[in-house]
Amino acid sequence: MIDHTLLKPNATEDDIRKLCEEAKKYGFASVCVNPAYVALASKLLRGTGVKVCTVVGFPLGATTTTTKVIETRDAIANGATEIDMVINVGALKSGNNALVKRDIEEVVEAARGRAIVKVILETSLLTDEEKVRACLLSKYAGAHFVKTATGFGPGGATVEDVALMRKTVGNEMGVKASGGIRDLKTARAMIDAGATRIGASASVAIVTGSNITKSDY
Repeated sequence: MIDHTLLKPNATEDDIRKLCEEAKKYGFASVCVNPAYVALASKLLRGTGVKVCTVVGFPLGATTTTTKVIETRDAIANGATEIDMVINVGALKSGNNALVKRDIEEVVEAARGRAIVKVILETSLLTDEEKVRACLLSKYAGAHFVKTATGFGPGGATVEDVALMRKTVGNEMGVKASGGIRDLKTARAMIDAGATRIGASASVAIVTGSNITKSDY
């Protein structure tokens, strides 16, 4: 259920190699890396069952739809099978539902049959009404998951947000809790609230019960 994540801008090739080795060792669902490392991660994980996830429109969501579509196609060509796209937060807050839905729809279409799409809402920037609207637009646009946060915004996942997202999308979509999840207790709380995937850089600490002092995601 865990996307083993490393999205720091200063991540090195050795860091990505370590991430992939850990993902294989612990049987994580995927590694989530920046687009520049998709090809390397795909090569390292070929035949293992661990998927390669990457981010699109990251971390602000403020790029154009065309840019997000091109990023999606490029990532899939390099071996990604999961796409975590950031919603157009400003458009959502402006009430421009048509733009938000079209933004998601075109990424979903670009990924169709080749990758699943998770839509990052950046919940800490949204009111509850906006969170519900974002979830419904993601659902209507054909996305596979809604996701709480980038890990680079002002806040991360909360149990309350995960529960609201699950209530809104029902059982037809996945809910990914990400941002600030550093231990097993927190991960379990998110799962109990309705999360079906956890995004974390502290994945090894979560599954081993070891203590960590900080998280990079």
